[in-house]
Amino acid sequence: MSAPSVRFTDERLANGLRLIVSEDHLAPVAAVNIWYNVGSKHEVPGKTGFAHLFEHVMFQGSGHVAKAEHMALIQGAGGTMNGTTWLDRTNYFETVPSHQLELAIWLEADRMATLLDALNQENLDNQRDVVKNEKRSSYDNRPYGDWFHKLQEHLFPPEHPYHHPTIGSMDDLDAASLEDVATFFRTYYAPNNAVLSIVGDVDPAAARAWAERYFGVIPANPAIPPLGDMSLPPILGSESREVVQDRVPLVRHFFGFRAPAMGDPRLDALEVAAQILAGGKGSRLYRRLVRDEEIAQDVSFFALGLIGGASLAAGQATVRPGVDPDVVERAFEEELELLGREPVTDDELARARALIETFELEALQRVDERADRLSMYATLLDDPEMINRQLGRYLAVEAADIQAAAAELLRPDNRVVLTYVPGGEAAATTNDAETAA
Repeated sequence: MSAPSVRFTDERLANGLRLIVSEDHLAPVAAVNIWYNVGSKHEVPGKTGFAHLFEHVMFQGSGHVAKAEHMALIQGAGGTMNGTTWLDRTNYFETVPSHQLELAIWLEADRMATLLDALNQENLDNQRDVVKNEKRSSYDNRPYGDWFHKLQEHLFPPEHPYHHPTIGSMDDLDAASLEDVATFFRTYYAPNNAVLSIVGDVDPAAARAWAERYFGVIPANPAIPPLGDMSLPPILGSESREVVQDRVPLVRHFFGFRAPAMGDPRLDALEVAAQILAGGKGSRLYRRLVRDEEIAQDVSFFALGLIGGASLAAGQATVRPGVDPDVVERAFEEELELLGREPVTDDELARARALIETFELEALQRVDERADRLSMYATLLDDPEMINRQLGRYLAVEAADIQAAAAELLRPDNRVVLTYVPGGEAAATTNDAETAA
């Protein structure tokens, strides 16, 4: 099956906004996706959590849009919308009936241009509380909820911008003044720090005219501070371990490895390897730990591309009740080490390629996903054409590439092992219930 080629235009407005437009009239919908080149890696000590806070603040109104009206207007027009924050970026996106495209473009431009007109102490305090509740519900009070944050701490040294979590420090957010927050917005929410992708049932000339009309008048910020040196050694140099006693129902091992930055062919090899290790019930880890030996409840493994000096690969296995956790850890690690000793079989490689191809082709059928990928590749790699090459890169990975990447990277001196063990009254009660069941 040949991958479809995504055709698009790529230009910059006079103020530096990168505009990508991809025309597709298959369905009467259009996607608007804007990536700002600001994530938690751009934060400084004492002022963490600002990037994520703005994901919330951006829905609190702007100069010409009342609080919560952005969402109401999009939903009232029959569309969907959201925003996300991550280590490397913040993005906002809408999918609307194509005749409502101008509305979505105007809404995004209005909050880039005039968000500070609506930002006040009440909104800031309100969204601080929302973020605190999110931290409590998603991380602090959720079983295993802080595993990724702990993995960051082990994989990236304290001085590295990936060391701290995207949600930030609650102490830092409490201490943030209205002027601190406004300064962060003025610094990074500028047109020359953003990529706007418009994909779907659009007239490219009209889309460009609307982008020029609404975004073109927003001034650039010529003083966006550059990031410092984010380079890292390719491997950790020694194994790092932590036992976490928490209110969890079962023992669970998490494994992490430092990996090459996004765009490196070795990361492609690790992504294909992840399918061989944990891509469904035919994968190596599932067959051995869950099906055959019945020592784990579940398993996973994945590679996550980042651009700040290194990426990461990670996995987990939940220990079945009554099983020695060391047995599960050894079995998991043996499967990773085997990947670096012997080539995968032709059948395994064909299966992994098929899984990846299916996922990639299904994703590219959606206008919202195409818009997101165009913005992603333009922002992170300065290469939106990667949308047409990435599948080919995956399919070109050979058994020898997987073996070499696994041998180089999935090794003990590049490994973090986090072991969550039940502790406390709530965990003991859950364990009893689990055993009785």
